[in-house]
Amino acid sequence: MNVALLHYAAPPVVGGVEGVIAHHARLLAEDGHRVRIIAGRGAAFDPRVEFVPLPLADSRHPDVLRVKAELDRGQRTAAFDALRDALVEQLRAALASIDVLIAHNVCSLNKNLALTAALHRLNETATAPRLVLWHHDLAWTTPRYRPELHDGYPWDLLCTPWKGVCQVVISSARRAELAALMGLPQAAIAVVPNGLAPAHFYKLERLTAELVEQLGLFEATLILLLPVRLTPRKNIELALRVLAELRRIVPGSVLVVTGPLGPHNERNSDYYARLRALRAELELEGAAHFLAEHYEGFLPDAVISDFFRLCDALFMPSREEGFGLPLLEAAFDHKPVFCSDIPALRELGQDLVDYFSPDDDPRLVAERVAARLQTERTYLNARRARESYTWKGVYRSYIAPLLNAL
Repeated sequence: MNVALLHYAAPPVVGGVEGVIAHHARLLAEDGHRVRIIAGRGAAFDPRVEFVPLPLADSRHPDVLRVKAELDRGQRTAAFDALRDALVEQLRAALASIDVLIAHNVCSLNKNLALTAALHRLNETATAPRLVLWHHDLAWTTPRYRPELHDGYPWDLLCTPWKGVCQVVISSARRAELAALMGLPQAAIAVVPNGLAPAHFYKLERLTAELVEQLGLFEATLILLLPVRLTPRKNIELALRVLAELRRIVPGSVLVVTGPLGPHNERNSDYYARLRALRAELELEGAAHFLAEHYEGFLPDAVISDFFRLCDALFMPSREEGFGLPLLEAAFDHKPVFCSDIPALRELGQDLVDYFSPDDDPRLVAERVAARLQTERTYLNARRARESYTWKGVYRSYIAPLLNAL
C-alpha cells in the first residue's frame, strides 16, 4: 500500500507529533508499505521513507502566518482563498499514487486552516486517497485556542465530521472529547495510543539491542536475570525448574543467563550440556535463554548493565558465593532480588531481599516470586507498558489492523 503522512513539520524537526510520525513511518516501511512524508519543514531521515517538502504546509510560513493573523481576528480574506487554492494543487501533486493519507493534527488545530480547507476540498473529489484524520490535540476543546476560533467556515472544519474519513485519536479521553464535539458515536472513532521505543529509551548497546530483538524480550511478561557463568556452583538447574513452575502462574515469564562457561574447569561443558537437556525436558526453549548460545566469551560490562535495566528481577540460586556483586547491581537499578540464603548473599542483602534455600522445592520458590511481584507496582506498571505501549506492539495491535480495515 502507498501511504502518506501529512503534518506541518516532520523529522528532524523536534516535536511530539513529529516524533510519532517518525515511528509510524519506520513501522509502516518495515511492514512493507511504501511511505511518503509530506510536510512544510523537515528532511529525509530514513532511506525507506520518501520526503516531499510542501513549504505552504508549514505553520510558520510567512504567508500562512499572515493569513492566520487575519483568521484569528475572525476575518476570512481573499488571501486565505488564494492560499487554500494553491495548497489544493500542491497537495494533489504530492499525493500522486497515494492510497491512504494520514493527516496528523492538520484537521484538529487551527495552525494552518488553509491547509485544512485544501485537504477538505480534495477529500470531496472522487480521486482522493482514503483519508485518516489523526487527532493528537483538539483546538475547539482547548481553552487557549478558543479566542482564535470563530463561527462558520473555515473554523467549523475543525468541529464537524468530514465525509468518508477515518477518525483516530490517541486516548479514550480524546475520543470522548471528539465525539461530543462532532456529535459522533464513540464507536465511530478509533483509539490508537502512542508508544515508546524501548531500545532508544534505554540507550541500549547495539549488541544488547540485537540480542533483545532476537530473543523477543520486550514481549515477555516477566524477565528474570541470572548474570552468572555456566558453572555448577551457580545452581542454574534450580532456576530452570523455578521458571517452569513460574510460567504456570505467570505465562510468558523468561529467564536470561548472561555468562559463558566457567573457564577453569572442563566439566563445565558437561554441566552446560545437562542444562540444555533439562531446558528441553522442561519445554523451556524460547523461555530460558543462555546468552552463551548467541555470543562467545564474556559480554561487555555495558551489555550486562543493559540487562539489569531491562529485567524485572534478579534471580540468584547459587550454592556458593564469595561476595555476590549482582545484588549490588540490582540495588543500584532498583530491582527486586530473589536469592539463595547463603552467608555472602545474606550479608549483602540483609533483610531487604527475598531468600530461599538452594534446595527448596521449585514450585514453592516460584510461588514466592509470583506472590511478591504480583504486589510490586513498579513491576506491574513496567509489565503493562511493555505489553501495551511499545511502538512495535502498538503497530501490531492497532495500526496494522486499521490499515487492513481501510
